[in-house]
Amino acid sequence: MSTDEQARSGYSLAQQLEALRAYAAREGYEVLEEVQDAGQSGASLERSGMDRVRDLVANGDVSVMLAQDRDRISREPAYTYLLRREFEERGCELRSLNDRGDGSPEGDLTDGILDQLAKYERAKIAERSRRGKLRKAREGRTVAPIAKYGYRLNDNRDALVVHDPEMAVVEKIFHMAAEGCGVNKIQTALFREGIPSPRGRGVWDRRVLRKIVSSDDYRPLTFEEISQLVAPEVAARLDESKCYGVQWYNRNKAVTRSVSEPDGNGGRRYRKRKTLVTRPREEWLAIPVPASERLPRDLVDLACATMDATKGSERKHLARAWELRGVMRCSCGSKLKTRSSRPEGRGPYHYYICSRRVELRGMCSCTQKAIRALDAEEAIWGFVSRLLKDPERIRLGMERLIDEERSAANRGDPQSTAKAWADKAAECVRLRAAYQDQQAAGLMTLEELGKKLSELDEIRRQAEKEHSALQDYQERVEQLEEDRDSLLEAMSDTVPDALDGLTGEERNKVYRMLRLEVTPTPEGYSVTGALRARLHNGTDTLASMHNCINTEVRFRALLTHDETRQLEVVRA
Repeated sequence: MSTDEQARSGYSLAQQLEALRAYAAREGYEVLEEVQDAGQSGASLERSGMDRVRDLVANGDVSVMLAQDRDRISREPAYTYLLRREFEERGCELRSLNDRGDGSPEGDLTDGILDQLAKYERAKIAERSRRGKLRKAREGRTVAPIAKYGYRLNDNRDALVVHDPEMAVVEKIFHMAAEGCGVNKIQTALFREGIPSPRGRGVWDRRVLRKIVSSDDYRPLTFEEISQLVAPEVAARLDESKCYGVQWYNRNKAVTRSVSEPDGNGGRRYRKRKTLVTRPREEWLAIPVPASERLPRDLVDLACATMDATKGSERKHLARAWELRGVMRCSCGSKLKTRSSRPEGRGPYHYYICSRRVELRGMCSCTQKAIRALDAEEAIWGFVSRLLKDPERIRLGMERLIDEERSAANRGDPQSTAKAWADKAAECVRLRAAYQDQQAAGLMTLEELGKKLSELDEIRRQAEKEHSALQDYQERVEQLEEDRDSLLEAMSDTVPDALDGLTGEERNKVYRMLRLEVTPTPEGYSVTGALRARLHNGTDTLASMHNCINTEVRFRALLTHDETRQLEVVRA
């Protein structure tokens, strides 16, 4: 249930649960678990509740997964089809209270039409909503549901009015920016003065500060200037003696998707990631907003120019190649950010620190301290380079994987077992033809024939499934043996001197190719990754091994501060 959908259609989680409980009681079902996805859209399967459902079904103890409506499962027909096939393989049926099908081709067609209608409804709602907002913006009325900092929405919620207490903070920000203060210094000053951020937090986001200084909402324009940007009927409603800022609508196209990340407790969590794509300039729509008398034009222009001039150069002397950028992740699940400082009387100090602690100024449950960059980079590169230079360790891990796969495949004699299942499938085909001949000769009715054929089809499907699974086991063993030989041959070509001569940026590329993820622990570092890279032709660049290896060998290791305590190849 997404929040806007609940308001529009009257859905609520309590109402859905009530209907499902009543249906389960009537049908005599035992409810194993009730799973909810609050505030999530059915347009995506990347939902924590859906992950939980799929885990439960994968365990094999669920016979029915029930939802109130088909569009509560997914609004994309392709996703519903994939879930249905996935659940069927594990003996689970995907059902909803508004199903119209009975398992027949006609019933499947009816349900497919319902799925397409749900997708069409979602697309039409989005289209109508966008069309209405564009019309509202062309009329010069504000569209944003939440006013920017320093403003409030009027009673009709179609125009902005200046909010003096917050606008005084905006004035302070512009004055500090005009004096040459960077965003870090502005952030620290606001935190020390106890001024809460727009979201009520104690620490301001640096991106918000940059947006405020560069925003056209706070830059006053004369009536003549604003008239050139808006429609004539909008300009006719403005006061010629006043100045106005500009709020741009339809400037960017936002693409939102769900991404998963570790939650710090061994599980996964989802968050929304928004990507902005700038539209052509002629598609932008200008909405006039009242300008504050606290912000003269000269101050706003000076602050914007000063911040642009200092951005990127205020810490240029501290620039370096961060080998573990984007690779280290805190135990709380957040990525580690890179930071540099220059203490008095000493040279620059480079370190990695939890992004959550930085954003919340330590007001969070994370206890991870800052990590000195040189110490971490030396430890991780020492481990990875030793791993790449030592094919024997990889060979032992691959041998164990092959033994495990072979033992799973050898449930009895694999050849005789495979032949038995193949014979069983062939016998079903023969019996099917015999039953059809008996019905044609009048020895059985159509109803009896249909029952016999259904039983044979079920036996044949099971035989084919077992036979295919056995073949898959044997093929995986053979593939692993080929991959082991290819991997060891590829790693034998690795040139140690080339590894030792890689720069920090090149080492970072190696880590990303290995899918490396490093998490600090009290003992040292936990390292996970996948071996899919080798030195190419003995040069100082790395190339993917897709041409010679079809699978990746994943590894997990625990590094102490002095040595590697454990290395385990976990799967391929």
